[in-house]
Amino acid sequence: MNEPAPSSSASAPVSKSYRRYVLVVLTLVYTLNFIDRQILVILQESIKLDMGLSDSQLGLLTGFAFAIFYVSVGIPIARWADIGNRRNIVSLAIAVWSGMTAISGLTQNFWQLLMARIGVGVGEAGGSPPSHSIISDYYPAEQRGSALSFYSTGVYIGILFGFLIGGWINSEFGWRTAFFVVGVPGFLVALLVRLTIREPVRGGLDGRALETPATMGETLRKLRGYSSFRLFAIAGGLNAFSSYGIGNFMPSFLIRSHGFSSMEVGTSLALITGIGGALGTYLGGVLADRFGARDKRWYLWIAAITGGCSVPLMFSAVFVGDPRLALGCLFFATMLGAFYLGPTIAISHTLVSPSMRAMASAILFFILNFIGLGMGPLVVGMISDFLAPTYGAESLRYSLGIVSFINLLSATFFILAARRLLADLKQ
Repeated sequence: MNEPAPSSSASAPVSKSYRRYVLVVLTLVYTLNFIDRQILVILQESIKLDMGLSDSQLGLLTGFAFAIFYVSVGIPIARWADIGNRRNIVSLAIAVWSGMTAISGLTQNFWQLLMARIGVGVGEAGGSPPSHSIISDYYPAEQRGSALSFYSTGVYIGILFGFLIGGWINSEFGWRTAFFVVGVPGFLVALLVRLTIREPVRGGLDGRALETPATMGETLRKLRGYSSFRLFAIAGGLNAFSSYGIGNFMPSFLIRSHGFSSMEVGTSLALITGIGGALGTYLGGVLADRFGARDKRWYLWIAAITGGCSVPLMFSAVFVGDPRLALGCLFFATMLGAFYLGPTIAISHTLVSPSMRAMASAILFFILNFIGLGMGPLVVGMISDFLAPTYGAESLRYSLGIVSFINLLSATFFILAARRLLADLKQ
């Protein structure tokens, strides 16, 4: 499992069709990653009633408890990916998180479910950094924004199917069965990755295939020296804070404030968040590659513009009385808020050498997920609990409204990062 890549077979020329196949399979992996990660969100109201949980505990389960282990374990796994066989790491990671998702269906109390979610986080830490690195070795620099954005659509495709499958199974068979149904297929995908994906030449498309692997310390020092990286990583984290905080509680909001059933929530959010988010994620990379060919700062400007424009739409989605209008605003807010992800990953890979890419992704995701997934849902839940004595069942609405403005701060950090990017690229 620890053997250095590439093998001789990986050194052979790669056809465009096989390169696309690898991208599609890895996107399937990321889709499964988010189905297993987000399935708890659509099930949380049923679990809350069954186990007698508070909104703060729900925020801990869907956010901080998962994120703290996801981001901390991701760093050493990324180091492993920068020197070892990335395909094998991804395959093993899928098996771990899928098994822990299935085990979630057996839990009987908050602490057991918490431990299962921690296990999912540990497994999923081995998914994206190695996958990002593989994709960057299959696609040249001028196509990486689009390729990584296509991969990142797995976030929203996963949410789409997670909400659809979770909402239906929860309604018909209960939340425990839902965990089994989404967890078990992961073992088949793990085999698909192990048997059909070839480990690519590391840095081969950059003319640096024989580069000596960088150490973790070298990668950290490299990124620390880029003020643009620090700024756009914080910007991405703030965007994720808003999207995870609002997204993880949107099913509960629709049930409490608009009277939706579990099935209605699953179907509505699957189509709105899934399609809108996937469309925005892919368009973000395509536009960044197109405009960024002339000026790399467009990778960050696009994230700033679209993220800022999402704020009034998300605020409207939370406070309008008509549920149909609320869902329409949510669709466009989600789409615009998703533009940032692919360009942010692509520009971080542009700043570092090929042997640092998995680690660069892990560090970027450490910041994104600690701020976003770790703190977003927890803070939304805490604000909702704090406001509950005053606003009752509507406390969640006001909590979501407050958090929707975070994307304005995110856009500001993206603009500041763009001002420093060209100087950093010259280093």
